[in-house]
Amino acid sequence: MMELTRKGEYAIRGVIYLAQQQPGKMVLISEIAEGADVPQMFLAKILQSFAKLGIVRSYRGTGGGFTLGRPASDITLREVVEAVEGPIVPNRCLMGNGSCDRIGGCGVHPVWQRVQEQVVHILESVTLEELAEKNSNTKEPIRGIGS
Repeated sequence: MMELTRKGEYAIRGVIYLAQQQPGKMVLISEIAEGADVPQMFLAKILQSFAKLGIVRSYRGTGGGFTLGRPASDITLREVVEAVEGPIVPNRCLMGNGSCDRIGGCGVHPVWQRVQEQVVHILESVTLEELAEKNSNTKEPIRGIGS
């Protein structure tokens, strides 16, 4: 079963919250955690790793905080998910590097490839801007990407 981990869900909630802010606005980690309904310590680690990848920017000191590293329209859901979860791989046979010795004679391998291609395509086609707009109609904390 392919399932997003709790870390992945928290990461998505956090960056959606940032995408809902005015571009360039510095947001404190405590505000993001509360607005996205994510534990602050967990979110801090996620955002630090995102800063290294350029998904977010972090600023220290008075007036510091976090903001998106690029426009929300330029950050895809695939980029966020893969930054936390790693490559989208529904079955180990797609990992390459000899992790499956049945690739040549397996009739299911092409099916797994299609599943992977479709999931990647869907995640690549959704931007943080779109997700932020869908979630902006509610005053409730962001509880999931489908809400």
